[in-house]
Parts: sequence; structure tokens; C-alpha cells
Amino acid sequence: MLKVILNKGEEDNILKGYPWVFNNEIINFEGNIENGKVCSVYTFDHKFVAYGFLNTNSKIMVRILSLDINDVIDKEFFRKRIKYAISHRTNLGWSATRLIFSEADFLPGLVVDKYGDYLSVQFMSLGMDMIKNDIVDILVSETHCKGIYERSDMPTREKEGLEQVKGFLYGKFDPRVEIEEDGIRFIVDIENGQKTGYFLDQKLNRDILRLYAKDQVVLDAFSNVGGFALHACKYGAKHVDACDISERACNEIMNNAKMNGYSQLNAICTDVFDYLHAIENMNKYSVIILDPPAFSKNKDSLKKAYRGYKEINMQAMKIIKSGGYLLTFSCSQHMTPDLFMQMVKEASLDAKRKVQFLDFRVQAPDHPALLNSDEQLYLKCIILRVL
Repeated sequence: MLKVILNKGEEDNILKGYPWVFNNEIINFEGNIENGKVCSVYTFDHKFVAYGFLNTNSKIMVRILSLDINDVIDKEFFRKRIKYAISHRTNLGWSATRLIFSEADFLPGLVVDKYGDYLSVQFMSLGMDMIKNDIVDILVSETHCKGIYERSDMPTREKEGLEQVKGFLYGKFDPRVEIEEDGIRFIVDIENGQKTGYFLDQKLNRDILRLYAKDQVVLDAFSNVGGFALHACKYGAKHVDACDISERACNEIMNNAKMNGYSQLNAICTDVFDYLHAIENMNKYSVIILDPPAFSKNKDSLKKAYRGYKEINMQAMKIIKSGGYLLTFSCSQHMTPDLFMQMVKEASLDAKRKVQFLDFRVQAPDHPALLNSDEQLYLKCIILRVL
């Protein structure tokens, strides 16, 4: 097995639980380099640190699998890890849930979402992609699913030297799957929907509308297929506008509304930035949900992303009815909780509105985060009342 030798002191974060070794942290290799295979990581003075997947073509050269020198990294190793991850989701009892969340579940590069009897999977690292058949076998035997669809069509695969791919891995089925969340029926398009089909990480944040939506006029901005909008309807909103730039998403919103009998929901197919600027009735909305896509994909784009977040939050604060509730989100990992709070404060000053802070929320517990890996705590929600 190839040995990866670290620079002096680079093992400290790994031993604390950090899941990656970057290319600038390595001083030498001992043995034959086989990308995608398991390697062993050693300190500068040749003490064992960890096992991990190797990929010298990526800035993340090693993705940590285990700190235990006695572990054997074989199919049964991955079976135990998968069973451990699934046991937590079984305890949650959700029919639609993230079963496996990559590094956070000690399975680097593997994401598995469960939609009823069907699984949507992503293989994001070379090492995990090379054992795809074993992973599929384990998932079938441990979940008894009826089908598995691969959604490895994300650009990050290219950093691992992998092509973007998608397609059936097990069984043949209609990839438009019906799920139920909080008593609301949704159609999830596993084949063509965003990410793996649906944003499961927002489950508990959608449900929090039970506290804010009753008898209100609601705007769900960047609504995708209407998760927040439909929850607002369920919890008694008087009227709901769901705004998204995607025509496909707007059609899905109206189909989901019809399926649930929510006649008070209206889909608006337009750019959210333009819509917020164009609103003339400054007292129309008493609840606004801002759930944009990740404006920042890397540190280099953070300043531009910050301006984008600030702009939409300022506009929402300007137009919201006095006493209204603003639920604002960021899923950009580089927009830290402190930075997100700073942005909201600046937006309130520019909007010239007095604002009360009510709540701070994160991703649902089927999307865990390692305590020593800040990147995994990516979803932030701030709930505000605007006076």
C-alpha cells in the first residue's frame, strides 16, 4: 500500500477529525501511486495517521477513511459504515431523507438520498466511484430499495478527473417519484430535478412555517418546486406567490399545488432580483422566504456573493409589511454564520428598517456535520421580524 508522508505538524487536524489532506500538506510518497486506491498516511517521522482514498490529480489528495491502523478497508468495512449511517436515519423515521452525507458519515464522496422506495446517489470522489458496484450491492441489501438512480452529474466530479454521468444503477422505474413531507404530497424528479431531486436539507425549516404562515400573504423566492410555498399553504396562508426563474420549476409548483388542493398558490416565472425591485405594493407580503442557490462556489467569488445576498435581503426588508417575517437562507459554505449575520445587519441598515432577530437554524439532522470540519455546516437560516 502506498504511503503518503506529511509535512511536519500536518497530522494535527486529521487526528482531530478533519477529513481531507491537501496537496501542499504532503512532502513525499513511498510506493506506487494508484489513484482511486486506498493509501496510508504517515507523519513526517513515519508514525501512522490514517487510511484514505488517494487522488494526486485533485487538490484534495487524500480523503480520510479511518484513523484505526487495524481496520481493513474492504467491502465489509463500507457495509459497516453504511449501516451506521442508515441507523441514524431510521431513528428519524422520515420516508424521504438523506441516508448518507459523504465525509460527514465517514464515507467520503458518497451521497445517497432516499425517496420512499427509491434511492438517488452521487459518487463525487474517484475512490468511491471505483467501488461503485460494491456500494450499489450494499445499498440494495441494506435498504431493500426498488431502484437506484445515479446523479453524478455535478461539475465537482471533473476536479477528480471524472466525467459527469447519470442513469439507472439498479432496477428500472419512473424517475418521477411521489413523496410525502409533513402531510404534503410532492413529485420529485430524480432524473432532472436539482441536486438529487429535492432539497431535503430544508425539511425542518419548511415545517417552521407553522409558526408564521397562518392568514398571511407569503412570497417564496427562489422557490424551486415550491417546498416552502406548499408548507405555507398547509399552515393557513391567505395567499402565496412562488417565484422562480425556471419554467420547469414553476410548472412543478402548480402541479404540486393542484395535487394537494391548494388554490391560493400562484407561480411567478421570473428573475427574483427583478421581481423584488419591481414590486410596487410595499405592504403586499407579510412573510418572505429567501432561499437562493449558492451564490458563492469558492472563496474567490465570496465578495460578489456577499453583495448578492445583501441586495436581495435589503429589497425584501424594504417591501415587507411592518411586523412581517423574513426567513432568509444561505447554502454557501464560504458564507459563514458570522458573515451571514453581518450581511443581514448591513442589509437592515441600508433598508432603513428596524429588525428583530428571532431564530437561527441550520440543515436538518439527516445532514450531519463533523465538529472539526466547518465546510459541512453549510446551510444557515436567520428568521427576522421587520418593524
